[in-house]
Amino acid sequence: MNAFDFESVTLPASAEALRGEVREFLGRELGNYPPRKRAESWTGFDGAFSKKLGDAGWIGLTWPKQYGGHERSYLERYVVIEEMLAAGAPVAAHWIADRQSGPTLLRFGTEEQRQRVLPKIAAGDCFFCIGMSEPDSGSDLASIRSRATRTDNGWLLSGTKVWTSNAHNCHYMIGLFRSDPKAERKHDGISQFLVPLDTPGIQISPIPDLIGQHHFNQVVFDDVELPDTALIGEAGEGWRQVMAELAFERAGPERYLSTYQLLVEMIAEATQDPGERHAVAIGRTVAHLATLRRMSLSIAGQLQAGEDPALAGSIVKDLGNSFEQAMTGTAYDQFDVEPSFGSDGDLSQVLAFLTQVAPSFSLRGGTREILRGIIARGLGLR
Repeated sequence: MNAFDFESVTLPASAEALRGEVREFLGRELGNYPPRKRAESWTGFDGAFSKKLGDAGWIGLTWPKQYGGHERSYLERYVVIEEMLAAGAPVAAHWIADRQSGPTLLRFGTEEQRQRVLPKIAAGDCFFCIGMSEPDSGSDLASIRSRATRTDNGWLLSGTKVWTSNAHNCHYMIGLFRSDPKAERKHDGISQFLVPLDTPGIQISPIPDLIGQHHFNQVVFDDVELPDTALIGEAGEGWRQVMAELAFERAGPERYLSTYQLLVEMIAEATQDPGERHAVAIGRTVAHLATLRRMSLSIAGQLQAGEDPALAGSIVKDLGNSFEQAMTGTAYDQFDVEPSFGSDGDLSQVLAFLTQVAPSFSLRGGTREILRGIIARGLGLR
């Protein structure tokens, strides 16, 4: 299949049956959940809620049963994710572990690492953060300077990671460190490590965001000692491994559904004074959403078929981020509403939140410029 051909995928009956179960669960658990909180989408952190999802069998859905998974299809997993995002469920606690850390360990980890960690993730008891970005490295991930030095007993980690979402609430980090500073290419000599965040020598400090929330962190490693068993995969193979991890991060429906609650509130507001102008704007938005959904669902179909969706995922993320960021502008154009957290109006509160966080959509998981470079290479243009 050509990476630029997004073939149509029809969900099987098992997936649609699962959708009904998930909707019933969400209606029961989030019936009184306010729109302002739903707008946080997949960044809302609630460990108790994630535990309930683990009990329901909806984390690690595609993983082998021997590691706590449920051996269901990627299309069934897609349905669960889609319903959670549409409902604005607070899934951040388990999100990273389920989306990319667990699959990374399944593909590259040791059997001991899998047995020790994966069942806890699937149960909703173990949360992960990502240790990639560093001060001054920007989007050039291969320029990392944090070091992993071999010792007689294992490894010694030193350096700093930033923008580490929910590190203060997590049990583990998969961290990327330079293990061979003499490597000729900067993409070589990099390794990944499974880091328990209660290890001595790790200091986690908050980085408040624009609206004063604390989910970003700076994580400093001050001669942190880890055993040999902490290494994921092969030493020096971290770049190849992290590229595979980023493919999981870029391919999901969260890359176009982060502003879904704003669409819900726009439709609710438009029903108060229906007219052609609102109908055209909302119709265009829904049409774009439907197109992105088809493309994203096609990626789930590629995963189910054992194909590599990395390039297709980059396309969906780039288009999806542009769609999400444009939706706040549509709301301003269509409605005479002042964004305010102190307002009694749901549209006003949701718009206030998303206006401030939407600029980050095209940064997290790879900047727009990086993604378009990847797409250009896929087209043979560079």
